[in-house]
Amino acid sequence: MANETNDFSVALSNLLDTVGKLAQQQIDLLSSGVKAATQIVEPLAKTAIDLVGSASNTVGQALQGISSAIAPKK
Repeated sequence: MANETNDFSVALSNLLDTVGKLAQQQIDLLSSGVKAATQIVEPLAKTAIDLVGSASNTVGQALQGISSAIAPKK
């Protein structure tokens, strides 16, 4: 009887150890995915911000050109 209890304890311990390792692997996988996504999104966001800034400057220059063409010459 004591041997059966000991076998059950060992089996339960092994099962809980395996579940713990699987959970840790899932967390590591999720963490790696988030890190990879961040590394991909960061340059894209910088490029998008630069593009918006350039477009804004272009529109501003175009409006300046239009207003100087319309404004009466002194």
